[in-house]
Amino acid sequence: MPEAKISPSMLSSDFANLAVEAKRMHKNGADWLHLDVMDGHFVPNITFGAPIIQALRPHTEAYFDCHMMVSNPSQWVDDIAKAGGQMYTFHIEATNDPVGLIKQIHAAGMQAGVAVKPNTPVEAVLGEVAEQVDMILVMTVEPGFGGQRFMAQCLPKVEQLRKLYPNLDIEVDGGLALDTIDVSAEAGANVIVAGTGIFKAQDPAQVITNFREKVNQAQLAWRKPN
Repeated sequence: MPEAKISPSMLSSDFANLAVEAKRMHKNGADWLHLDVMDGHFVPNITFGAPIIQALRPHTEAYFDCHMMVSNPSQWVDDIAKAGGQMYTFHIEATNDPVGLIKQIHAAGMQAGVAVKPNTPVEAVLGEVAEQVDMILVMTVEPGFGGQRFMAQCLPKVEQLRKLYPNLDIEVDGGLALDTIDVSAEAGANVIVAGTGIFKAQDPAQVITNFREKVNQAQLAWRKPN
């Protein structure tokens, strides 16, 4: 049974103090750190790339969950691996050879994830892609911007994936907070990305703890026979 993994999105951190923010999240109980790499082409915004990830790597032992919102994901695999990335999640919409890309990511020593936008049907990642990846990310907002409203209509994708792949890490990203964690966990998500919901909380450690408890309870419920 996949355990809860809480991955605060560094997109909501204080960019002037990335190392401090990373340490703060790890101290507050984060399992992973979600690093949004945006190229200004696949999505309108530009954030950071391999040099910033490499600079951040010595400051924390947290697992680096790299969400690659880029038009040519195969181009950056080696750079992100050398920088210290551990999960390399590409968008299914950005490649014509997802299986080849997964093999490239694994050969570079990283785990491979695949992401689907809100309007992309889940069928795009079923079958061979889902069987080869280590994680599937279901976007619950349009990629490229923080602080968007949670799109509950994306959750049937999560539920379908959990039924088909009960042992796979399934991540949700976008608008996750205390008022949306329950439905996400009940749908079957076990990897929770949250930006403002954690970084702007009065007690981030308590939010992370609450998220983890809700996910683990939901995962137990998924394992109970009907």
